[in-house]
Amino acid sequence: MLARVAQGDHGAFEAVYERLAGPAYGLICKIVGDQAQSEEVAQEVLLEVWRSAARFDAAKGGAATWVMTIAQRRAIDRVRSVAAAAQREHKAANVAPARDEVSDSVEAAFAREQVQRCLEGLSESQRESITLAYYGGNTYRQVAGMLDVALGTIKSRIRDVLIRMRDCLAVTG
Repeated sequence: MLARVAQGDHGAFEAVYERLAGPAYGLICKIVGDQAQSEEVAQEVLLEVWRSAARFDAAKGGAATWVMTIAQRRAIDRVRSVAAAAQREHKAANVAPARDEVSDSVEAAFAREQVQRCLEGLSESQRESITLAYYGGNTYRQVAGMLDVALGTIKSRIRDVLIRMRDCLAVTG
């Protein structure tokens, strides 16, 4: 039959199609796993059979084996292609946008200046408490011990400082 397909015999191709399209599609579905993709691959396989039937060599194996080999190779190629495309999309999605380092450093310097101005508006005890807690990385209990002040006083003082800092930064920001 494939020899007749190679000569352009449409009837012979219909016979090959009727006999091998189902099994080829089944194999492709098992490999690809997606119905729409499998249908596309099956169509490509049968088109390749029509175009390259002259390359079929009966001495190397049967026609069904030849068609199923083409189907398997095309299906594997499709799976690899889809996986590579997904990997490229994943990489493209994870690319961080370029940072403007000059702009970042200017913004950071401006923010530091704002915080420094706001800290200058605090009393010495407030500034010392917030500096030990936030810049020193100490707990409220540790700050209270360092300053020899009651824990409740430190908590209230730092809460008041945070409120004043928030308000100050909102006005200057």
